[in-house]
Amino acid sequence: MATKPPTGDPVQDAPQVTPPKHAAAGLPAIGHTLRIAQQQMGVARTARTLLKVNQKDGFDCPGCAWPEGDKRHTAEFCENGAKAVAEEATLRRVTPEFFAAHPLADLATRSGYWLGQQGRITHPMYLPEGGDRYEAISWERAFAVIAEELTALASPDEALFYTSGRTSNEAAFLFQLFAREFGTNNLPDCSNMCHESSGSALNETIGIGKGSVSLEDLHQADLIIVAGQNPGTNHPRMLSALEQAKSSGAKIISVNPLPEAGMERFKNPQTPLGMLKGTALNDLFLQIRIGGDQALFRLLNKLVIEAGGATDEAFIREHTHGYEEFAAAAVKADWAQTLTATGLTRPEIEQALAMILASERTIVCWAMGLTQHKHAVATIREVVNLLLLRGNIGRPGAGVCPVRGHSNVQGDRTMGIFERPAPAFLDALDKEFGITSPRGHGFDVVRSIQAMRDGRAKVLFAMGGNFVGATPDTEVTEAAIRRTALTVHVSTKLNRSHAVTGRRALILPTLGRTDKDVQAAGKQVVTVEDSMGMVHTSRGNLAPASPHLLSEPAIVARMARAVLGTASATPWEEFERDYATIRDRISRVVPGFEDFNARVARPGGFRLPHAPRDERRFPTTTGKANFTAAPVEYPTVPQGRLLLQTLRSHDQYNTTIYGLDDRYRGITGGRRVVMVNPEDAAELGLADGSYTDLVSEWKDGVERRAPGFRVVHYPTARGCAAAYYPETNVLVPLDSTADTSNTPASKSVVVRFEPA
Repeated sequence: MATKPPTGDPVQDAPQVTPPKHAAAGLPAIGHTLRIAQQQMGVARTARTLLKVNQKDGFDCPGCAWPEGDKRHTAEFCENGAKAVAEEATLRRVTPEFFAAHPLADLATRSGYWLGQQGRITHPMYLPEGGDRYEAISWERAFAVIAEELTALASPDEALFYTSGRTSNEAAFLFQLFAREFGTNNLPDCSNMCHESSGSALNETIGIGKGSVSLEDLHQADLIIVAGQNPGTNHPRMLSALEQAKSSGAKIISVNPLPEAGMERFKNPQTPLGMLKGTALNDLFLQIRIGGDQALFRLLNKLVIEAGGATDEAFIREHTHGYEEFAAAAVKADWAQTLTATGLTRPEIEQALAMILASERTIVCWAMGLTQHKHAVATIREVVNLLLLRGNIGRPGAGVCPVRGHSNVQGDRTMGIFERPAPAFLDALDKEFGITSPRGHGFDVVRSIQAMRDGRAKVLFAMGGNFVGATPDTEVTEAAIRRTALTVHVSTKLNRSHAVTGRRALILPTLGRTDKDVQAAGKQVVTVEDSMGMVHTSRGNLAPASPHLLSEPAIVARMARAVLGTASATPWEEFERDYATIRDRISRVVPGFEDFNARVARPGGFRLPHAPRDERRFPTTTGKANFTAAPVEYPTVPQGRLLLQTLRSHDQYNTTIYGLDDRYRGITGGRRVVMVNPEDAAELGLADGSYTDLVSEWKDGVERRAPGFRVVHYPTARGCAAAYYPETNVLVPLDSTADTSNTPASKSVVVRFEPA
């Protein structure tokens, strides 16, 4: 039997702390999964739903973008994926009566956990100007409100159209088409805050902003380097792939400021032996200081060059550009500087070098630990340099592997959700639809917030996600949003963004991945692209949470008709009626999607082309893979301060909070904790269990404070601390971003500690 949502916010004043775990998954993961699923869905619905997750005839997990192999397990999901499904397929409901009982001022005081636990939103809701609470509104009137505000703008560029990574290919394609037909490239998305640095680095160096490996490549690798990533919590199914690689003889190096249970030992719940004993994954753990990765990879590159016969000279000669300039910079790498930047020892780095030199097929995987620093793009370029030196791109078992977060974040970008679109994409779009797309660059997430703050953007339309919870500099962001005329959120559930509004606000409830989608032409499927470029279908199997929901494609199509009217020749009504017609248009606009409907109908879908992987062809400005030679950077911290990284707990996915525990790190019953190395804590006078305010320091001199955090003595790298987001997003300055990508630098925040 499913349980009711909490009526009050749980008290988080005294989180309990035990030693961190040294293994992930196993029986505890199964027990926790079943408990959460039963609370949200009940027993029968749990079985009916979870057995369809990531199956070829089922729906794509609304969690991460990790791919599935051709052969699927009966239970093809992880603990956090099951939590995501349970929260979407929940039997709890947020009705108009709920909003009548909870004015906006009340919602604004609630935690993200409490808001998310209330259940699925059942009706479109409207906050009128001057109103104190949301009220039910018809869909027709909701679209009329949007049309009123959008058509009243002085310029289309005063509107912002944000996309979350959960949005399907079909909805994303329609969304960007509408925005461009309306007249703007203001299409910020969640990629701007996570893997934009990866795309920037990879486009420059190999010519395509995506990873170059497949799941099969991981299984064939000799060496896998996992840098700035915690698979055990953020991409748990990746642990199975690492386990299979280990069974085939692969070695694994983990590079991270914190030890993570999943990389220490994986207890695979799919096998009896895995449950009992598990597999040790790390062969070498490099506990690096936050932001020291570029220095590490630069020194490794120097050592590879100097090893003699260790570089792939034929590959370098035939397929790369810029080697001489890069090599000249690399050989200047300094041991002393690197040891300072990384906090590592010389023997540790030498051991890593020996493993690299012994490997014929190397893959480097990374996530936010590399992408959210000022020098993030330069760091990832340095990773590419290492792979190019030994010919490890375009070879089976080798390549770059940026591990994406949300389940279709990569697909949304492929569909044109990008504020700086390629001219060739716009040319194809215009030819197909007879429109004239704007050519000027639009706003990314950071520039969108700045535009709202400065009064240059007046409407924010968010297709999914939790814009307020995901963005930096919380107080600045919330004040900026409150300056707008209208905020619109297409959502399945409540989150903080619904409590921070413009003068008027709309919540448009939509179908989830688990819901059946029936339109005039019959039952529909949507498609997604995983982190490794596989495109496949997703079809829900549950009755929608309410008869008053619309699908994302239907919402975009109806909004377009209301805003653009008869001036638009685009067949919006046809697109809503039958999504196959959308895919037909995609096939003529987006390269790699030719014959889309027929190919995606095959079980498992199809793989998109990737020139560096498939042909060792590099579509860069030079026509070759580019070595780069950026100056080495790393954060420096004043005396008495630490370098803070924001991270997720195990009961969390992106900004969605499933619970108040972080089981693997030994923290239960609260999220306002800061993890500090015991030696640093002793020097700073921070007793374990004491409470402190975190105050960030940046060059603008503005005080940004996160109050009331419990100090947890934890084995972090020296000089480093860690705390959960979104609670610590308030500490990240809006203007503190990565060079080139403009991604918020959330992994390197200088903080001081003041008594709470």
